[in-house]
Amino acid sequence: MLKKTVIVLIAFTGFLLGSCGRKIIPSKTTTLIPSKENSNTIINKPSPAVEPSKTDTVATAPVETEKPAPKAEAKPEFPKVITVNDNAASKSVDGRLFYDVLGHRYWRNYKDGKYYLFDKSMYNNPDFKPTK
Repeated sequence: MLKKTVIVLIAFTGFLLGSCGRKIIPSKTTTLIPSKENSNTIINKPSPAVEPSKTDTVATAPVETEKPAPKAEAKPEFPKVITVNDNAASKSVDGRLFYDVLGHRYWRNYKDGKYYLFDKSMYNNPDFKPTK
């Protein structure tokens, strides 16, 4: 009795696993659908791709369409000067404070306490170097 139960359970589990693993792929062939109202059957055929009508290229001149001018993407404008709490800023290796906003780096001016957008002239400017 126990042996029959185990065999039935294994067969049932195999059946469930086998039926759940099948994928249903719709066919692109003609299908027959029986109609309940009429005894006639309805045939669904896949619609063929519509081919564009060919024009005589010798008789007509090519039509040039005007392409709209490409619009420049709006870049966000970043201010040259911002005010940031020094606790939110990060420290560089040489001790200067900086703050990053969306890939733009602002460096602290120790003379007025504001943060300025990076410029090459900041390297030699003593206002951007911390006092020792």
